[in-house]
Amino acid sequence: AADGIPSAAPAEVALTGAGPSQRFSESDMAHDVHDMAELAKMMSDLPPEDDSGFHEYKRQLIDPSPERFQELISQLKYRITEGQGEALYEIGVEDDGRVRGLPVSELAASLATLSRMAAELGAVAVTVLERPGSQGQAITVLVRMVPQDSQHVEIRIATVGNVDSGKSTLLGVLTRGQLDNGRGAARTAVFRHKHEAESGRTSSISQQVLGFSPVGEVLNYGGGGKDDVHHRTWGEIVSKASKVLAFIDLAGHERYLKTTLFGLTGHLPDYTLVAVDSNRGGVVGMTREHLGIALALNLPVFIVINKIDLCSPHILEKTLASVFSLLKRPGVRKLPVVMRSCEDVLGCLQSLAGRGVVVPIFLVSCVTGASLDLFRFFLNHLPVHADWAEALLQPARMHIDDSYTVTGVGTVVTGTVMGGCVAAGQTLLLGPDQAGHWREVQVRSLRNKRVGVKTVAAGQTAAAALRGKQGQALKKRDVVKGMALLDKSLNPSATWFFSADVVVLVHPTTLRVGYTPVVHALTVRQAARIHAISQYDVLRTGDRARVTFQFLYRPEFLVIGSRIVFREGRTKGIGTIVELQPLLKPQDRLRDVGVNKTASGR
Repeated sequence: AADGIPSAAPAEVALTGAGPSQRFSESDMAHDVHDMAELAKMMSDLPPEDDSGFHEYKRQLIDPSPERFQELISQLKYRITEGQGEALYEIGVEDDGRVRGLPVSELAASLATLSRMAAELGAVAVTVLERPGSQGQAITVLVRMVPQDSQHVEIRIATVGNVDSGKSTLLGVLTRGQLDNGRGAARTAVFRHKHEAESGRTSSISQQVLGFSPVGEVLNYGGGGKDDVHHRTWGEIVSKASKVLAFIDLAGHERYLKTTLFGLTGHLPDYTLVAVDSNRGGVVGMTREHLGIALALNLPVFIVINKIDLCSPHILEKTLASVFSLLKRPGVRKLPVVMRSCEDVLGCLQSLAGRGVVVPIFLVSCVTGASLDLFRFFLNHLPVHADWAEALLQPARMHIDDSYTVTGVGTVVTGTVMGGCVAAGQTLLLGPDQAGHWREVQVRSLRNKRVGVKTVAAGQTAAAALRGKQGQALKKRDVVKGMALLDKSLNPSATWFFSADVVVLVHPTTLRVGYTPVVHALTVRQAARIHAISQYDVLRTGDRARVTFQFLYRPEFLVIGSRIVFREGRTKGIGTIVELQPLLKPQDRLRDVGVNKTASGR
């Protein structure tokens, strides 16, 4: 079970260079043929229509009566709400998924009706794909709301992978619109620190945005299209975008694993992009580690095999074989599929958004631009899988992932709003501090993606300028990662002790009471001692149990149901918080770093 992924005999998997055919070993033939048959059926006819979700099938939309037209508008509004601002319509398709198609005149009339429906709701309809049917052509239409007051769909994507796999270069090319020169010029726009530019390796968490217009055009580049060197600022992108993808660029080196874990837990990504260097001949280094953690956190994954311009065909084949073998292991059970066309992309999106088995794989080059347009098409249609409707009805809650001081503004905190809305001028509670206390602060101003806004809703990230109440100064040293901004009605309390249902992914020996890993829970990152283990004396790799943890240095604000990751050296585990014990206080705050060696069974 190395690196958190259950082990299995390697499968001999090979893909021919540029063709769609796939060859599998005899031992896996029956299972893989079944998988590919299911996938082929999914991409040829389409699965039956689901009454929920953002995907709607229509046989035709020709000259509806006024009453029927209003019903269709209500139905479209529901689908757009389900898609949080966008919907996909399949015209010429039966409810059972059979692609019938329509004659040209009837298809044009149906598209005109759908465009009228979209206009009634302040949206636009754009044809994104045509496919043949038994009676004519069928089309896939993207219906997307036109942004108002900088309101947009926000999707966060964590970018992980081994060091030197081209993560930062890929983001630089996607967000700047210029191909790389083969020596890493594109990544310099992504790095935050001088030493990163000098070494070519990311050591911190940086964010980049990619905006799409209502008709699916990339807004990052100037009027000259994706090859225009005059890229727009974040403010210009966000103000015009209907969908904004926020890429969280994480470190690939083992030395910065704690930073990468903080990005995967504290920045709440919706998807994980795993970058693989095609020229390595397999999945190497920290890629296995990152992929295992992403799958353990139940994050939808897609893979980008990078640098194919440097790779010979047989090495690329070995890399693909390694990726396929890893994803098809017992305990993972994913269906990796190389994306060759727009039809492949649209066929896998529903499964990806619903945390299904399909894992899209893209073969790209940031130097030649190979498959980058197909990858942009995929990103444009990437659905929102997190539903924030219920969270919007809750009191305001924002978890802080960073803080800094701005001259003339004061203390600024950044984080993700997890409940309700945070508004400028609002008074909230900030904490807990070292003693577990909370203090009142006022939100002076708010920014979302560097654009000034009046409110930020659940599911969005924000930067909030704060000031203390009643003349109390608020300094940067008063704010630490893991704190929260909360509405007073939540009556929050800090906790030293909490219980979680955990599973040990990797540990060389045994875990006992007294063992002290570092726990990551949302934006909280702190060493915590195992205080009690239910039903077991020791835990080994693969064991599941309810474990009570005690923070060592300060109480924290936690939320029941939050996922946690705990680690120490090669040890890794995941879990879900099931109980908080705010009334229980520590009798002795252990700070002996040697407790790990005596309590871990070594």
